[in-house]
Amino acid sequence: MTMLSKQELRYTLALQRIPNLGDVSAKKLLRKVGSAEGVFNEKKSNLAKIDGIGVVRLREINMKQQLEQADEELQFIEDNKVAWSYFQDKNYPERLKHCLDGPVLLFQRGNIDLGNKKIISIVGTRKITSYGNAFCQNLIEELAPLNPVIVSGLAYGVDICAHKAAIENKLQTIGCLAHGLDQIYPKDHKKYIAKIEENGGFYTEFWSSDKFDKTNFLKRNRVIAGLSEATIVIESAEKGGSLVTADIAHSYNREVFALPGRATDPQSKGCNNLIKQQKAQVLTTAADIIYQLGWELKEASKPRQTQLFVELDEEEKIIFRFLKDKEKELLDVIALECSLPVFKVATILMNMELKGVIRPLPGKLFQLV
Repeated sequence: MTMLSKQELRYTLALQRIPNLGDVSAKKLLRKVGSAEGVFNEKKSNLAKIDGIGVVRLREINMKQQLEQADEELQFIEDNKVAWSYFQDKNYPERLKHCLDGPVLLFQRGNIDLGNKKIISIVGTRKITSYGNAFCQNLIEELAPLNPVIVSGLAYGVDICAHKAAIENKLQTIGCLAHGLDQIYPKDHKKYIAKIEENGGFYTEFWSSDKFDKTNFLKRNRVIAGLSEATIVIESAEKGGSLVTADIAHSYNREVFALPGRATDPQSKGCNNLIKQQKAQVLTTAADIIYQLGWELKEASKPRQTQLFVELDEEEKIIFRFLKDKEKELLDVIALECSLPVFKVATILMNMELKGVIRPLPGKLFQLV
């Protein structure tokens, strides 16, 4: 579907300004009537018949007032050359299209390219520990050869750690904002704007005129979860915004991973609870993500085993020899037959994949290239 005309964008903005009309209800109206302008021109008695809309909500429609507000924001969009996408447009993020409560309009700045299907969100506590910081950096460095897009919320702690690690590894990174594109919060992170926009950028559903509100963070979290194939939680207290993001991702049937920590560590309680409640998978290495999501390096298909064999260490050679006589084998079986711990085999297999020696198959199966 083509992008909206300026006139239809104006009315869609006005639709967003109807009090208590959320994205789910707005989409119902748009799909039933056909356009935002049509919604404003339709008889309220007809709109009230649409399932889930109701008379009370329709009383809040004030076309003159809402169009005036829309005109002000439209001027900001034009003056600042703000890019935007409508939920039925081709340029609207594909995974977010499948979220019932995804934003009707999404605004962006920078150089975002979602042609890469490997998109993951990394979230967690604002009070990141040295353990979480080191893990986050190492994780992104290990994933870098697969060129994933790293999504987060630009907050203190885990969020900015993920963005910075992505920049350092020349990966595209996207910051989802809880406010309009006229500001950056926290202000301390303004210094990262240029680097993020150079290879990535920012998404928000909020207007420049929207007041900064803590409840915006909860709405922002569903965009973080909706954009991604998987959400990764690196450290969280027993309660926190990152757990909300994980719950949303879980409700979208997306994969959720959590970094386990010591039972006595308050900054790991949230992650440990996610794992205990079976809402997240245990994350110990990048291999856990690669294998569970079925990612595969393009280089793995190249016949380079002979050249790379001399570069294998002793443990890699043990696994290589074992798999040489097998068509394919399970991770647990490889660990058992090679007398190596499962967690260690997962890391070894990932390193061997990066060298182009093996490839992962669905169901935690592996085979030589």
